[in-house]
Amino acid sequence: MIDPRLAGKVALITGANHGIGAATAVALAAEGVAVFLTYKRLAALNDPAYPPAYDQARGSDAGEVLGRIRAAGGTAEAAEADLADPETPKALFDQVEKTFGPVEILVNNASGWLSDTFTPASRDGVGRPLRPVDAGTHERQFAVDVRAPALLIAEFARRHVERGATWGRIIGLTSGGPDGFPTEVSYGAAKAAQGNYTMSAAHELGAYGITANMVYPPVTDTGWVNAEVERLVAESGVLREVAQPEDVAEVITFLVSHQGRRVTGQTIRMF
Repeated sequence: MIDPRLAGKVALITGANHGIGAATAVALAAEGVAVFLTYKRLAALNDPAYPPAYDQARGSDAGEVLGRIRAAGGTAEAAEADLADPETPKALFDQVEKTFGPVEILVNNASGWLSDTFTPASRDGVGRPLRPVDAGTHERQFAVDVRAPALLIAEFARRHVERGATWGRIIGLTSGGPDGFPTEVSYGAAKAAQGNYTMSAAHELGAYGITANMVYPPVTDTGWVNAEVERLVAESGVLREVAQPEDVAEVITFLVSHQGRRVTGQTIRMF
């Protein structure tokens, strides 16, 4: 156990039916945190570039994750939520408060990810299908990866200040960087914008006892990694191995813990 002071805290984790979100929910629940998971079941991609298990995970509810947490003695609930709807953040906070009490930990993990490009290419370097950048690719990414986290942070901050709370944690997930994200153009741009919102939260909300950080995972096997991705990772990078969701969850748990209390306004890049 990293920090027994986490016992009894309440976390809202988006996109937690599989992958990093699910691993984070399991990790925080093991610390005694009551975790509320959101998810949205997505249509199958049905493309040979993706392992079949990835479609299954994307289309699942949170039942398997809830079962794992409860079997280990943890406390968890879940709800399907469309984060592209601007009314969803307030409704989620209302639901979590009715279930567990005020949200003290917010993990903005959900993504509207897709691969898009300015080039005429139809496949990226690892064989995944590409779409041209258009209004649809922009709207999907920016609604889920930018507007939703911004509104969730705003709702978190408003309720925190109104109840006179003095402890809070905000964590976001990012990718890409200031040099762009070729073949994932809108995803990279949206994550950059989310990071900027989170850094502003760190500066504005520190006086209220809230830390806010971004975590930049390495290539992480959330079900989408194929043999070509594994080969590329093995040939480049620092550690030269694909990470697991649990690796990222450990960093998030540290940032939430007492040991991470002095870390704010940072993007923690993992390798």
